[in-house]
Amino acid sequence: MDQPILEIDNIKVRYSGLPVLQGLSLQVMAGKTVCVLGANGAGKSTLLRAIMGTQQAFEGCIRYQGREIQKRSTEEIVRLGIVCVPEEKMLFGPLSVEENLVLGAYVLDDNQQVRQNLEFVYTLFPKLNERSKQPASTLSGGEQQMVAIGRGLMSRPRILMLDEPSLGLAPLLVDEVLDTVRKLKDEGISILLVEQNVREALDLADRGYVLQTGRIIGEGTGRELLESDMFREAFLGI
Repeated sequence: MDQPILEIDNIKVRYSGLPVLQGLSLQVMAGKTVCVLGANGAGKSTLLRAIMGTQQAFEGCIRYQGREIQKRSTEEIVRLGIVCVPEEKMLFGPLSVEENLVLGAYVLDDNQQVRQNLEFVYTLFPKLNERSKQPASTLSGGEQQMVAIGRGLMSRPRILMLDEPSLGLAPLLVDEVLDTVRKLKDEGISILLVEQNVREALDLADRGYVLQTGRIIGEGTGRELLESDMFREAFLGI
């Protein structure tokens, strides 16, 4: 039986003494896409921050390739092969597209590897190649999201975590961003996706988890969740 590349086991996280994640457990299998769904304030972004080590879990265990990582620094976690693309994008507007992308390779010491990774990103996002010398601030919202995802890919992670990648984008651009997630899946990258577009997210995910007030209240394949009465009532208003 395949072992999970990432395993979250009963983690608990507090903010200012208040519980945010309350015994949350989930798994990401190698090469698979897992979607985490839930209302605002359910704890989705907190989960990603706990995995990246920017928010400490006070109980439970986070394992990557069988090794505990919950006490490691964020830089160590990136070097191990986990990267998170945050909801805020956090691009440097005055810097060029290419300069922003190269910042994502800060853990790499091999310039040739950096160039190869840059070519990989440009193959994935031809528009970024065309705009490589433009300041990031001059790009559209969809193009800026491509830069943010491309920067995350510059260290060639084994697991890419995406926090609301389609947030605030026009419907056409939402489709473009989610098509990119499909391409990454085809590249064999394991993906942990937090996404507001429920149907589209479950359509491309191998497995989904429903998060409510810091707890998993449902899980299954995309089809299983979409056909679940609980899910249809909570998310689709059916």
